[in-house]
Amino acid sequence: MRTRPMTRKAESRMATDGHHPDAREIRRYGTLVSVPIALAASVRGTSVENLNQLLADTMTLRDLYKKHHWQVSGPTFYQLHLLFDKHFNEQSELVDSIAERIQSLGGVSIAMAHDVAETTLIPRPPLDCEEVPVQIERLLHAHEIVLKEARAMARQAAEADDDGTNDLLVSQVIRTNERHVWFVGEHLVGTPPLAL
Repeated sequence: MRTRPMTRKAESRMATDGHHPDAREIRRYGTLVSVPIALAASVRGTSVENLNQLLADTMTLRDLYKKHHWQVSGPTFYQLHLLFDKHFNEQSELVDSIAERIQSLGGVSIAMAHDVAETTLIPRPPLDCEEVPVQIERLLHAHEIVLKEARAMARQAAEADDDGTNDLLVSQVIRTNERHVWFVGEHLVGTPPLAL
């Protein structure tokens, strides 16, 4: 099958409005499609909204780990370089699980970096390389934001009988983040807390 080359006008339009001239929108962000999973649309909608916030924050935390993986230095470089990369991979798995839950509830997952940056509750770090204690404090603060959200969302999902969302939040998001806090926090033992 042969496709026509894109005209300059179409290329220009795509560059300015971000849409491909032949693309059809099939699902709008913020809306739900009907899925036969025995959950009311209102319950699914609340869970999708909550999970998209958590997804944006988890993507930000994941990327914070990669930033620190690349920029870590000092006597604990090797250990932290490996640890940060391991946690990046585990946060990536959470990102995938959260996004898939959103889709299975009939929603549309947040996906692009600029949308994530506008949505996340995690403070943006500077472009600069920072000392290890500052990197760790940033990670711990980001984990605390994610854990606080996940616990509140898990309670809300349990009250609404959304067992699938509750299970994801408790058995994957909360447990993974608590373990990460433990592993990362141990690197600050004997170090006075910093004010970010």
